[in-house]
Amino acid sequence: MKEVTLDVESRKLESKGILSALRKGGKIPAVFYGKNIKSESISVDLKTFDSIIKENGANVIIDLNFKSGKKAAIVKSLQRDILTQSPIHIDFQSISLADKVEVSVPIHIDGIADGVKNFGGVMEFISREVRVKALPKSIPQKISIDVSALGIGHGITVADLPKLDGVDYVQDQSTLIINVITVAVEEEKSVDTSAEAVQPEVISKGKKDKEGEEGTVAATPAAGVAVKK
Repeated sequence: MKEVTLDVESRKLESKGILSALRKGGKIPAVFYGKNIKSESISVDLKTFDSIIKENGANVIIDLNFKSGKKAAIVKSLQRDILTQSPIHIDFQSISLADKVEVSVPIHIDGIADGVKNFGGVMEFISREVRVKALPKSIPQKISIDVSALGIGHGITVADLPKLDGVDYVQDQSTLIINVITVAVEEEKSVDTSAEAVQPEVISKGKKDKEGEEGTVAATPAAGVAVKK
């Protein structure tokens, strides 16, 4: 795992207005904490942090550059703006390169499932990351899996993920990562287009036949037949 350096500035606990101004100035409020370490409120440069994460992934080891010296850390929690997705707060956790840490690692898919490519299925990406435990320098940036052999009804669980040296999967081994399913096709209802089916019902209107029963309508005489009045 690559290590990078990020300059930090100490800050005091501020109000929402001051924090908003800090963010508008291109800074991200953050906190640095760890075992047997007093928590510190800090801020880092937004563009520099974004560049580090995009290039190295969320689990990169970052040497936070304080005035007192560098301190190794990882991003334990990252809050983003719900609309812009820009980082608005970071929790940095102090780490020892000799101790294992537990983090989430993203899953990367290679290939196209056979059930999707040749049989019209759909691939469900159920879990996009997996929890692992490893020494900081052994944490993978991503875990790649080849799905090209998956047919309809086949899937990949945590137990099927590749074995990596020094990396332990801490999630339930039966946790489903990917599943290939069939597409439900709704059966079209047949439509009767015969003349009898489409002929509209005609309701006659007129005076009730005196000799008819209640609710009946007097019949219309046929053409050419005289009607006595």
